Amino acid sequence: MTQPKVRLDVQGRAGIVSLDAPPLNLIDRQMRAELLACIKGAAEHDIDRLIFTSACRVFVAGADAAEFVLPPEAPHLNDVLWTLSELPIPTIAVLEGAALGGGCEIALACRARIVGPKAQLGLPEVKLGLVPGAGGTQRLPRLVGIPLALDVIVAGKTLTAAQAYEAGAVTHLSDMPLDYALTMPAEELETLVRPNALVAPQSAPDALDNARKSAKRRASGQVAPLRAVDLIAASQSLPLPQALVAERETFLTLRQSDQARALRHVFFAERAAQSRARQYPDDGREFKTACVVGGGNMGAAIAYTLASAGLTVQIIERDEASRIQAAANCAALVSAGLSRGLLTEGHANAISARMRPVASYDDLGQTDLAIEAVFENMQVKQEILTKLEAAVPETCVLATNTSYLDANEMAARLHHPERFLGLHFFSPAHIMKLLEVIRTDSTSQATLGAAFRLARKLGKIPVLSGVCEGFIGNRILKRYREAAEAALLQGAAPSQIDNALREFGMAMGPFEAQDMSGLDIAYANRHRDDHAPPGRTVADRLVEDHNRLGRKTAGGWYDYVDGKPLGDALAVKLAAELARETGIARRELTNPDLVKSLVGAMTAEAQTILDEGIAQSSDDIDLVMVHGYGFPRWRGGLMFHASNLAGV
Repeated sequence: MTQPKVRLDVQGRAGIVSLDAPPLNLIDRQMRAELLACIKGAAEHDIDRLIFTSACRVFVAGADAAEFVLPPEAPHLNDVLWTLSELPIPTIAVLEGAALGGGCEIALACRARIVGPKAQLGLPEVKLGLVPGAGGTQRLPRLVGIPLALDVIVAGKTLTAAQAYEAGAVTHLSDMPLDYALTMPAEELETLVRPNALVAPQSAPDALDNARKSAKRRASGQVAPLRAVDLIAASQSLPLPQALVAERETFLTLRQSDQARALRHVFFAERAAQSRARQYPDDGREFKTACVVGGGNMGAAIAYTLASAGLTVQIIERDEASRIQAAANCAALVSAGLSRGLLTEGHANAISARMRPVASYDDLGQTDLAIEAVFENMQVKQEILTKLEAAVPETCVLATNTSYLDANEMAARLHHPERFLGLHFFSPAHIMKLLEVIRTDSTSQATLGAAFRLARKLGKIPVLSGVCEGFIGNRILKRYREAAEAALLQGAAPSQIDNALREFGMAMGPFEAQDMSGLDIAYANRHRDDHAPPGRTVADRLVEDHNRLGRKTAGGWYDYVDGKPLGDALAVKLAAELARETGIARRELTNPDLVKSLVGAMTAEAQTILDEGIAQSSDDIDLVMVHGYGFPRWRGGLMFHASNLAGV
């Protein structure tokens, strides 16, 4: 027999509706039906208030997204909440955890919202290609005004309990919100405004205009954010019943859209990746201490990431001068977190205290994790790993952060290669969520399990990769850049190619991205084991003949003044020269031509990676491209997009 998810109890003259579908109270058809039954059943009792609360640590985390692939089935949440909003008795939502999506809309359909200090309110539907579909776009603006409603619904801001109270989204703050709801005086209950009687928000044309511009810039190509702005704008003038109908119609239309399907695909792929540790044995290993060899930009960011997750980290450098620089790099990351409001003073001090730059391999006896994060040189990395293996206990996991080099070759020099693997963090490591977990031929299943549990602790999206040059992401990136340079020789300019890929939805075009990271990095990777003559590509000539390394030298594919790109004349000239030398006929290429060529090249390489077993699934490739390389999330990732084009 199916366990009930909603129940109605009577305590004195208070009706209490408890939502109980652990762990997240996701709203599905059963919960909607039982919620409606409890709302209607309240009229059978002599009560003076109806309180909605949760038996779980959250109020409601949102709708069950798994139902979005099915036809809508009654009772629909918007109808349930209309019934709730029309109740003649005072209704109170008691929130002690997160009230997101439909959970927030349940609270908005009540006359009062009493929240505990850890409560959160949010309407994140645009992240799944949707808009709130049960009153969120209409009731929230009427409570907090249009500017804040835009921040919550369009920009995805989640309100803390204090922020929600200050803005007027909640009625009371209380350390014991259920007790407060049960004891609220009758005269106070009588002053509560029925949710359907709230007045329209004040006009805010500037806020709406800015929200549209921001959505076009930050969510280029996405439909849902702009539709959400339109619905919030309608709250200024459209009567509530009509506005709710428009909201519901928009929700149903978007729910079946390609963008919503793509965003759901990424959502479920992320959820599967974050639970992957369950596939491996758990040997009870805990990560409390770590060391990182190399305190440069990458090593410091890795150390900061580990320390932010509660690990005590030693950063090992080769001498005192390097140790001092590593300390400065770590301090700069903490300072940046403070200045951006990401850290409190207390958190910043705690993170700083957990990072200790040193200039030796001494005192590593308690280390649970050791990561080498020095420059891409096989001999240097092997020497470091040999020293680490001798210095740390046998229970310690050894890892390399290499982006390209052969992890099997590194493992071959170790006495216990079963505890060694690659942990490829993406730059900047403390911001980027992707973590490629590199399985060597010798890595044990227990070590892999520990790595996936570590990824969860760090808040990363882990993807398993086999060993090959560049693993999954950088191998696809290499093919992407080759296709971009081929298009350059065929007649396109860097600016045209970058514009075409940005219009497609990429966060950056291939040439501006290279200028950001530095042409010298890609150059070194191309020529690491390459004895071919120099000057074979336009990129080679920019580096070798003109010392153009990107933004850091005020010139790469583009010229820069004060950090702003001004033109790509030199790159266009060099491409024309190389095309003449190699007999390549140049022609006019359209933006659709360029997108088809470059995305097609990536897709072909990704399919080869999948066929070779380097990647375990097409979903993993999608996660790598979305989280590591700026592939548009709303297209579902590289392989999902390819299957869409193929009609699969």
